[in-house]
Amino acid sequence: MPLFSFEGVSPTVHPEAWIAPTATLVGNVIVEKDASIWYGVVIRADLGQVIIREGANIQDNSVIHVGSGICEVGKNATVGHQCLVHDCTVGEQALIGNGAIVLDGAVIGARTLVAAGATVTPGSVIPPESVALGSPAKKIIPLEGTAKLFVDHNATVYHHLARRHAASIEQVG
Repeated sequence: MPLFSFEGVSPTVHPEAWIAPTATLVGNVIVEKDASIWYGVVIRADLGQVIIREGANIQDNSVIHVGSGICEVGKNATVGHQCLVHDCTVGEQALIGNGAIVLDGAVIGARTLVAAGATVTPGSVIPPESVALGSPAKKIIPLEGTAKLFVDHNATVYHHLARRHAASIEQVG
C-alpha cells in the first residue's frame, strides 16, 4: 500500500485496519481500527488532517481531501464507490452513496444516507437519520425502508469483506 509522508508527516494506520494495495494515503491521515480503504482510493491530507474512524470503509476510487481543518469520516460510516469527500464531516454510520460529492464545511448527520450521485453543497447540514437527494441535495426525507437497511448493514458487510480480502488477495502475473 502506498503511504507517503508530506513535509515530515506520515499517515498513521492501525494494524487492524485494511488498506488495499492500490490505495494511496498522503500526509496527515489517521486510519483507525477495523477501517477499510479500498482499491484506487486517494486520501490526501497535505493541508489539514483526515481521520477515518473505527470501522469506516472508503470504497473503490473515492477521493478524500482536506483544506486547512479536519475532514472526518465517522465510526462505521461508508463512503461509496467513486465519491468525492472534501473538507467535511461524515457522521457515525452515515452512508455516502456511489458517485456522491460532499463539499467543504458540510456536515452529514449520523445514520444519514446521501443518495448516489447527490451533491451536498458547501456548508450544508444534513440532519441525522435522513436521506439527502439531488444535485444539489435539497430534498431531505426520513431514513426508512430499503435506505435504512443499507445504513443498518453496510458497515458490517464491508468489515467482513475487508477481512476476506486481507486474508486472500494475491497479485498474479
